[in-house]
This record gives sequence, structure tokens and C-alpha cells, in this order.
Amino acid sequence: MMTVRILPMRRLYFLSLLLSTASTAAAGQTKSPMALFPATEIEWKDGPPALPKGAKIAVLEGDPTQPGMFTMRLRFPDGFQVFPHWHTQTEHVTIVAGTLHLGMGERFDRASTRALVTGSFGYWPAGTKHFAWAEGETILQLHGQGPWTITYVNAADDPRTQHP
Repeated sequence: MMTVRILPMRRLYFLSLLLSTASTAAAGQTKSPMALFPATEIEWKDGPPALPKGAKIAVLEGDPTQPGMFTMRLRFPDGFQVFPHWHTQTEHVTIVAGTLHLGMGERFDRASTRALVTGSFGYWPAGTKHFAWAEGETILQLHGQGPWTITYVNAADDPRTQHP
């Protein structure tokens, strides 16, 4: 004769919680190992061709040109301008250093911008037309879903366009 033992509810709850936590942790693991980026060790490269010359980029996680999560930083020199444009994905921006003046709309107008100082964060949905300029050297951290794209409102403002 077989004896069936019934676990008290607390033990059953604890066991199910433990199994749930273990499976959630396993599902959250990524292919990449953990990575740390001390500020002095970040490797800056020339910015993407979609931004005017003078921008620098550091990709911290993922590949912004491909579908999937990414984190990257952009470094702009003092006075750097990005003319009105929009993105195909929601943009998430944290100001790591400096001041970014951000404006919304289809026309570049310094007077209509809002100053975002170090530590500021903002996000805006795909398709939102916006522009910006940097006061002092400014570093932004962008994160989100790739691919990260930029479409200028006025094609003549696009640095990828050949100008005669």
C-alpha cells in the first residue's frame, strides 16, 4: 500500500515560488556576459553618418542598427545642432553630462527649446518631430529597441545626403 503525503500549503507555496523564481532568472539570462563601463574606459568613435560631423558614439549594449535592445551614448561638442528629425522607435534619452536644448516641431528654433541639464531624462514616441543643440560638451545616453533610425524633416539637413 502506498502512502500519500500532503504537503502543507506553506511548503507548497514556497516550492512553487522557488521554481517560479528559478525559471524567471533563467529566462532573463542573455547571451552576453555582464559588462561594466567605467567612464574613463568608454571607447568613443566617430558618430554615425546620420548625425553631423563632430558627434562621437559609444555603443554600450546591443547593436542599434539591428532589431533588439540597445544602449549607446552620443557626445556632442559645444554648439552642436541636430536639425528637425524623427525616429521609427520610441526614443529614451538621459543627459549624462552638459546641457541639451530640446525642441519639438518641424522647424529649428533655438528660442523654443527646453534646457535638459545633467541627470535629466525624457522619452517621446516614434514619429515625434524634434531637434536639439548642445550647450557645452554634452553626453546623452540613448536606450531602446533597434533599429535606431533617424529621418530628417528636410532632406537637405541629412548629413548622409551629398551636397554639390
